[in-house]
Amino acid sequence: MSEPRDSHHLERLHTFDLELGATEAVQRHVSRHVVEPKPVSQRKLDFEHSRPRWLREMMAEATGVFFYVYPGIASTAAFTLNNFEPAFGSFLQIGFAYAIGIAFAIITCGPTSGGHFNPAITLCFAFWQGFPWRKVPYYIFAQVFGAFIAGLLLMGQYHEQISAFTAASIAAGKGTVYNGGPASILCTFPGVNQNNQGYLFLNEFFVDSFIGIVIWATLDPANPFISPSTAPFVIGLAYANMIWGFAGISISTNLARDLGTRIVAAIWFGREAFTYKNYSWISILVNVLATFFATAYYEMLMRDSLKKIAKGNAVHKDGEEGLALHLTKTGYVENGATSVTRNGK
Repeated sequence: MSEPRDSHHLERLHTFDLELGATEAVQRHVSRHVVEPKPVSQRKLDFEHSRPRWLREMMAEATGVFFYVYPGIASTAAFTLNNFEPAFGSFLQIGFAYAIGIAFAIITCGPTSGGHFNPAITLCFAFWQGFPWRKVPYYIFAQVFGAFIAGLLLMGQYHEQISAFTAASIAAGKGTVYNGGPASILCTFPGVNQNNQGYLFLNEFFVDSFIGIVIWATLDPANPFISPSTAPFVIGLAYANMIWGFAGISISTNLARDLGTRIVAAIWFGREAFTYKNYSWISILVNVLATFFATAYYEMLMRDSLKKIAKGNAVHKDGEEGLALHLTKTGYVENGATSVTRNGK
């Protein structure tokens, strides 16, 4: 009898409940002997087995979002609080901070939870790939919580500088909630001349659709251009690419990243963090719509499931008989049980 698929993931042996996400791009474990490992005690195994699986997954999602948001808003703070001086940063630096943070998040936390780090991605995995719907609420809560903690920690570390910047901004009659102001260190606000919500909606929609298609293509096991070691950096660079191009005209890119830090902004700077120019619904919700559009675009127009089956990453729902019937209907000829060739083309 053949070994169950994914049985080499020991932590999944008793559930056969594969976490869908960036883990799909990192299926093979590589043995590395940096130092000789000491024997694993039964006490350690018992402790690890006693931890609830849902808690491990929530902590991984929260930690991953923290790893992604924390360096990004820290770079934004350094750039903003030093009057946008090039010596203290630029959009290039901020883009790289998010990109590398996302890569570290996937590498560190992806093997435990699947590495979603975005409520829109979690919802799309549930809709398209069979990720359990019962897990969706606590994944999303953990993601928002991770961004919230990143925002709180940043406010503590930059407390003196942000306080001085806030006082100067108020004294200048600018307030605290505006693009380039104290609150914008944490979350996105439209520029002073950006008053057309349709324009802001389309900006966010197209940017998030671009990122969504890249993520979905990167996680496609039939994609020959992606290796397990490059997937985290490709996904990170997709975000950075859009930050470099469009951060100057207000983009959010992630519900959890924006909502978690926007709550922190509201705690420090008041409810205007949610009401300023009626923009927050765009920064929070459009990412979900755009990511569904992006994944539908890929699934309906670009996905080749037969390649997934051929590479051993999927099976036909009706087994070998269903696959054979499909090959017959589509003009493939099966020779014996092992080889498949295109008939006449």
